[in-house]
Amino acid sequence: MFIVDDMMTRHPHTLSPEHTLADAHTLMSAERFRHLPVVDDAQRLVGLVTQRDVLSAQASSLGKATNGDNEMNTPLSHFAHRQLVTVDPEASLRAAALTMLERKIGCLPVIKNQKLVGIITDSDFVAIASTLLEIQEETEPMEADE
Repeated sequence: MFIVDDMMTRHPHTLSPEHTLADAHTLMSAERFRHLPVVDDAQRLVGLVTQRDVLSAQASSLGKATNGDNEMNTPLSHFAHRQLVTVDPEASLRAAALTMLERKIGCLPVIKNQKLVGIITDSDFVAIASTLLEIQEETEPMEADE
């Protein structure tokens, strides 16, 4: 049985609650990912910021540009989702996938001893599915043309 620890991204990029949405946008754009854990100094997960949060703040900031308010300069502590679903590294991949499907979420932060140790995302599951399909194609006999 495969477990989350086998496929998770270890030591994911993180930011602190004091960083801003602009910082999150810069990091997400540079590294090309959509989920960013927010951790405290002890590496405990305190929130999560998504690409959708950043895009929403950018759209909101465009509307407020005339009065000087810019949500992109607001600390992540004001935007980070705090009611998070997490997973243990020893959980089965199937259980993690089902949790993501049932909750309609794109990632699961991986927590061990109350600290963030990784993240598993919908993209990781697409990669797993692609590998399994490739293996299936290699092992199945080719169908003869009739």
